[in-house]
Amino acid sequence: MPLRSASSMRLAQAAQGAARVASTYAERAEVHRSLAPEVVTALLNAGFARHFVPAASGGRAGQEDPGAEGGSFAALLPAVGALGAVCPSTAWCASIMAGLARMAAFLPEEGRKRVWQDGPDVVVVGSVIPSGRARSTEDGWLLSGKWPYVSAVAHSDWALVLGLVEQPDGSTERRIFALPRAAYRMEQTWSDIGMRGTGSDTLVAEDVFVPASDTFLAEDLMAGRAPTPAAQCHTVPLAMVNGLFFTLPMWGAARGALTEWSALTAKRLGAARPGGPGPGRSFYEETLARSSGEIDAAELLLSRVAAVADSGADVTPSEVARSQRDCALAADLLVGAVERLFRSAGTAGHSEHAPLQRMWRDVHSAAGHVVLQFGPAAAAYAQQVLRSAS
Repeated sequence: MPLRSASSMRLAQAAQGAARVASTYAERAEVHRSLAPEVVTALLNAGFARHFVPAASGGRAGQEDPGAEGGSFAALLPAVGALGAVCPSTAWCASIMAGLARMAAFLPEEGRKRVWQDGPDVVVVGSVIPSGRARSTEDGWLLSGKWPYVSAVAHSDWALVLGLVEQPDGSTERRIFALPRAAYRMEQTWSDIGMRGTGSDTLVAEDVFVPASDTFLAEDLMAGRAPTPAAQCHTVPLAMVNGLFFTLPMWGAARGALTEWSALTAKRLGAARPGGPGPGRSFYEETLARSSGEIDAAELLLSRVAAVADSGADVTPSEVARSQRDCALAADLLVGAVERLFRSAGTAGHSEHAPLQRMWRDVHSAAGHVVLQFGPAAAAYAQQVLRSAS
């Protein structure tokens, strides 16, 4: 288990309270396919939305206190993990809140002031899928598009979406546009079997005017070129940490699945009679040891990704490629661990009211995210390693 500093546990301690609220409303989120307002309030109170907000805007990133955890990627591990252990959908939305607020810090100063004019506890959602088109006007852009799979959009205050701008020479410029809640609507399209509570519906914008202060080049986000002065967390390339935001809820879910499985198994073994039907004790012992080991291995991989992002040194292309590999590999390990637990749990764990089956569905659904596919990550990693070796 990686060592945690006292400061890195502050968000985790606050997340414990949010986790208790999330646990109460977990089944409701399944039914309504969206988090309860009480859960969103608990996440805001815990500090997820403000975690990467610049200190100048009232957030925690770039605080002068050397012991402050603001902007720390490592601090997200125990915090998101605590939520994921009881409600992976809540953990996913908390992680998205933190990650999208980090992206909003790339806006020009006037745009940042507008987003956080009422304080840092603002729910920012979004998508970097190039599903929009924008055309320039005298003092901004007109943006239209539909962006699917925007988690927590029903609870959002602002959204960041990627739009393509055609240039006079025929090329295309990719820009991120910030939209206030009044500027877009949502279509209820979320129907996946897992992560139901994330409410990942479709965001729709129709000829929305976006002033120049509320947009920035997507390449700046990809490269970690935030406006100066920038906190360390805003200078990290998106590819270095993007997978972390999607894998951490899976890690929390796997831990929750292990807890549920252990309780079911202890009860089963306690009631077992010598020579009775079913697998022997050694079967469950091996399942426990292997699955818990894979979950711990995934944590170590994710901890290294966070540590490199927090190091303060310039992140190299090789480290970015390794982080992509590590997140995708961690996702595979977590799917394997939860699959083994679910398969061996028997019918008691497969009931539609059993938390274990929800964890199983949620982990599989999360692993389908495009940034967690091992093949592309492996190719990028191998390219970096073989280029260095040549």
